[in-house]
Amino acid sequence: MNKTVAIVVFPGVQALDVSGPMDVFAEANRFLAAEDHYRLEVIGVERGPMACSNGLTLSAHRHFSDVQEAYDLLLVAGGPQLPFLDFGKAFDAWLREACGRARRFGSICNGAFMLARAGLLEGRTVTTHWNDAEALAQLCPSSRVEADRLYVEDGQLYTSAGVTAGIDLSLYLLARDYGAEVALSVAKRLVVFTQRSGGQSQFSPFLTPHAEPTSAVAMVQLYVLANLTGDLTIADLANAANMSARNFSRVFAREAKVTPAEFVERARVDAARVMLESTTAPLKTVAYQCGFRDAQHMRSVFNRRLGVTPQQFRLNFAAMV
Repeated sequence: MNKTVAIVVFPGVQALDVSGPMDVFAEANRFLAAEDHYRLEVIGVERGPMACSNGLTLSAHRHFSDVQEAYDLLLVAGGPQLPFLDFGKAFDAWLREACGRARRFGSICNGAFMLARAGLLEGRTVTTHWNDAEALAQLCPSSRVEADRLYVEDGQLYTSAGVTAGIDLSLYLLARDYGAEVALSVAKRLVVFTQRSGGQSQFSPFLTPHAEPTSAVAMVQLYVLANLTGDLTIADLANAANMSARNFSRVFAREAKVTPAEFVERARVDAARVMLESTTAPLKTVAYQCGFRDAQHMRSVFNRRLGVTPQQFRLNFAAMV
């Protein structure tokens, strides 16, 4: 029996949020019997051609108000401006009803904001693009936003991380429908992994500046970045801030939103990421220059924070040097 997959698009949509999942299911039809083929449909928030964020133009098959059937999978795509867009009460009501009829529903990238505004993420565990995770958590405080997941399954709800993670999610759903062998065949056709290791933190910068640039905490952050090979104990950092250790820990956590120890470890991981991406230095050299005890300690921290080893990270991201 054919399975129907629909993706909701809007002006400013990210083209790859749409084409990535659609190509997964379209390629799957090469390996499936005709009666098992996916039927793909694009649903428009507006009528007529809609410009994508990269300048391409999409024409939806139908306007949302003309859609009443139940889909096997209903996805909403994302786009750079989506966190700030509101498509109105009529669309939100339609989306709630359409997702209620669908066997499965979900979002690609920050399409999660569209679901949130329709009240579909209340009390659910979800993910989105790492750069939008905090804003989504603020918009929908009852949700649990897992910012380091490539995709999250919560009952009939499936949410994916940034852009290409929509391909990861689609391959996962394909494997659920027709088995790992079909998913692997499609992944080979698209030249992608069937299951990527690690999470979004491989792609996101840890060191988001929280403290005011002129504060004592910001000065300590700069001190950390300039002295990664040092011990960087609480006493060292408090001395750099000219504060008592107890007061320093309290003030730093309040202004930087992380503990001093957490910031130091994040700084070392970020420095190691840069070296792994841009140099061919041995792992023990990277570990030493970034302040880890040894290569094994760096490996342990990378596994815990990024879900990959330093060597795997280098293979994924190293420049051609």
